[in-house]
Amino acid sequence: MTTVTDVCLLLLAVAAGLCLLRVLRPASLPDRLVGLDSLLVMIACGIGVWTARTANGVYIDVMVVVSLVAFAATVSVAQFIERRGSR
Repeated sequence: MTTVTDVCLLLLAVAAGLCLLRVLRPASLPDRLVGLDSLLVMIACGIGVWTARTANGVYIDVMVVVSLVAFAATVSVAQFIERRGSR
């Protein structure tokens, strides 16, 4: 199980790095929003994998909070983009 979680965490770290690259590159605001939302999903998945690895249920609460914050932030910025435009 340790090897599987190590591989999963490594792949999630690579995916998070690519999402971070998408956020930091000069792109449009919607592209940055998608990159940030994907990054937060990768973080939540990483917490889930870490929870499975350590068999400690306390991290599930953290994962739920990260997911809720990510959702609220995505909805807020999407509403801002809709009102302002996607320049």
